[in-house]
Amino acid sequence: MNIWRIAALSLVALLLVACGGTTTASLSPTPVPSLTAPTPSPEPTIPPFTPTPSLTLPNINLAALKGAIKIDGSSTVFPITEQVAIAFNELAPDVTIRLGVSGTGGGFTRFCAGETDISNASRPIKQRELEMCTANGIQFVELPVAFDGLSVVVHPQNDWAQCLTVADLKRIWEPEAEGQITRWNQIRSEWPDQPLRLYGAGADSGTYDYFTLAIVGKEGVSRGDYTASEDDYLLAQDVTADRFGLAFFGYAYYVEYTGQLRAVAIDSGNGCVAPSEATIVDGSYQPLSRPIFVYVRVDALERLEVRAFVDMYLRNGELFVNKARYIPLPARAYELAIRRVERRITGSVFTGGSQVGLSIEQLLQLENR
Repeated sequence: MNIWRIAALSLVALLLVACGGTTTASLSPTPVPSLTAPTPSPEPTIPPFTPTPSLTLPNINLAALKGAIKIDGSSTVFPITEQVAIAFNELAPDVTIRLGVSGTGGGFTRFCAGETDISNASRPIKQRELEMCTANGIQFVELPVAFDGLSVVVHPQNDWAQCLTVADLKRIWEPEAEGQITRWNQIRSEWPDQPLRLYGAGADSGTYDYFTLAIVGKEGVSRGDYTASEDDYLLAQDVTADRFGLAFFGYAYYVEYTGQLRAVAIDSGNGCVAPSEATIVDGSYQPLSRPIFVYVRVDALERLEVRAFVDMYLRNGELFVNKARYIPLPARAYELAIRRVERRITGSVFTGGSQVGLSIEQLLQLENR
């Protein structure tokens, strides 16, 4: 899948050069046929980025930049970084951007081995990943870029599961449920005696890590008899075709499929709350709201093309995040992120990885230390 996305993005860049910097191409890549792998269903489209007078540009000649920027990691963060890549290539057509999706864990493995310049991450870096980076001499700047509300979704014809408690979700996803909790009426007796088919993030996904910590109570622990993927698009497509399916993935993918999926409200003890921009911003959608990140290698920031890319990303954070259908951080958060880059403030402000229930206000307090 990564190869398909990388090939598609490279094709967009070539078209941009040929057309003099103007594109009407869809941002969602079209898979390249393979002799050994089946071609998946076409992915939905995200409207292409169109530069506007409000776009804040780096104070350098972007058209003169050359080189390559290698990015990998989270499929959750991918739509935001993809928006930046499209905009950047319109203005710096001689810079090649290789954008892959191997999941947060897979992205950090490549990043800490020095194979990529930027890593998309839907959770903070783990201690073992930090130690791997340190062992390889990789210093990084951690940059929160948006807020996400992990969405639990069902098929629109599912008219029974309107709200699930955290306890319900734990019963469904804990390891003890494997091979045991397999029908909807095992969750609530009044629900249909129909198969409960589950879809969710794979083990290399930061979304999986966060979801299991927030719901099961231990990171990386769940039942194994479900359809897993690091690609949220594929998970969304699975549930659109399965009346009895249930999945979890990033908020932007739920918004992308509005009309084909329905979000289930979550009751964490204060009543049923559905994911929305308002409930994610005000902190009432818990415990599945979380910040998402990009990590940038310090040595890569010495290259003009990488520094300009990161600068454009942060100075236009609200614009790019809105385009990708996530929740922008307050302007102050992007200002703090820019300061971290300028001062080369390295390391993570998170100890021990993800923090469940973190609000935007609490994130700001952490970043302002």
